[in-house]
Amino acid sequence: MNIKFSKDVIPLSDLKVNPGKVVNQVRETHRPVLLTSRGRGVAVMQDLEDYEKHQEERAFMKAVAQGLMDVKNGQVMELAEVKAKLGID
Repeated sequence: MNIKFSKDVIPLSDLKVNPGKVVNQVRETHRPVLLTSRGRGVAVMQDLEDYEKHQEERAFMKAVAQGLMDVKNGQVMELAEVKAKLGID
């Protein structure tokens, strides 16, 4: 996802004047918008579905990294033990 600074950086005053336009832009482009106040970034607006997808991906990657660390540290379980714990036949 590439931010287009010419289109994706919006002053808070523009958001106040026409919030629907900014929301539609975020939904249509699937790019976050950086909101600024006095030329400094203060917040990011992102489509809710994109945000949720990002959070799920982040949680998955964190779990993978934790699993790899567990294996490296010798914290492993036998497959039968995992199946029993998960209730899988």
